[in-house]
Amino acid sequence: MKREKLAHILLVLLIMVVLNTPILASGSTRTLQFGHRGEDVLNLQRSLNRMGYYNFYIDGIYGKITERAVINFQIDHRIRIDGITGPETQRTLYGSPTASRGKTSIRNYSSGDLYWLARIIQAEAGGEPYQGKVAVGNVILNRVNSSSFPNTIYNVIFEYYGNIPQFSPVADGTIYNTPSQESINAAKDALNGIRPVGNSTYFFNPDKAAGTWIVKNKSYVSRIGGHVFYQ
Repeated sequence: MKREKLAHILLVLLIMVVLNTPILASGSTRTLQFGHRGEDVLNLQRSLNRMGYYNFYIDGIYGKITERAVINFQIDHRIRIDGITGPETQRTLYGSPTASRGKTSIRNYSSGDLYWLARIIQAEAGGEPYQGKVAVGNVILNRVNSSSFPNTIYNVIFEYYGNIPQFSPVADGTIYNTPSQESINAAKDALNGIRPVGNSTYFFNPDKAAGTWIVKNKSYVSRIGGHVFYQ
């Protein structure tokens, strides 16, 4: 009888644990922390990226950069600050799709917007890795959403400072080249909120230009391929 009673108690405890384990919007209940790897870490990084907290390679590895992004998210949302993506952090993250840190405003872009964004991506980053292409689109959209620049993709691309165009492909005519499918896909990703360089509004290739004014007046964000990005 004692064994049966003990087994019954254990069964009740197991049921209580199952019933009280939160089922999260991400479809995963695993607590994520430094050193973890997997699809759930990829989903975490993608969510943090869309919200402007994670601006690095989405690789499914919970390293120091991912941990720091989680901490920043926790600080902003006033929840337990430990760098661990447990139930509270996951509920807040996946249950608050509109909360963000400098997130690009997503709106209804036209097919013309997509095409011009793909054109500048092709002209500026045709030989860059895919993430570098998305990063250029990221910069263009950041300018669109900044009061310091024009508020359309076309006008950002064709903005002049004095008699000098902001982007060299406008000067040399390569802006009119037909974009590759990869550049079009990168433009779509940027329009859908993928932000590999966060709030960056400037970039240049240090092998081709000194970028003196940018280096002196803006903050370095990251380097992807041949481009360095600043905000």
